[in-house]
Amino acid sequence: MQIRIATRADVPAILALLADDDITRDRAHRTEETAVYAAFEAIAADDRNELIVATDGDEVIGTCQLTFIPGLSRGGAERMLIEAVRVRSDQRGRGRGGELIRWAVERARERGCKIVQLTTDKRRTDAQRFYAALGFVASHEGMKLAL
Repeated sequence: MQIRIATRADVPAILALLADDDITRDRAHRTEETAVYAAFEAIAADDRNELIVATDGDEVIGTCQLTFIPGLSRGGAERMLIEAVRVRSDQRGRGRGGELIRWAVERARERGCKIVQLTTDKRRTDAQRFYAALGFVASHEGMKLAL
């Protein structure tokens, strides 16, 4: 498995990974191609965001987005937020997700981050166990407000 920064050509495969999920399907929103590619371009142009893909040969089999956040707390430490983690369903249970997350954590270290954080839907109990096995601690309660 190779891990790299996503290119514009990877966007359709990333969208397929994001859509291949029961919770995401329940959101029932239509993807606006123009908005998606504008978002990709914004991510690609921002040095505090990285859209990552994991590949097996020429196939995209996993993805996540990394956002590097400066802050005054923790002595001015930068933190990394991991979002939109997906591994293709036929690749799960093979260590691919763990490899992707360990790669992301190492990326945070390279950037000098002092903490890595992520959220996972409360209904994703398997994901919660997965992250806990990788050393993540459920230390906070996340909240969202849809706009």
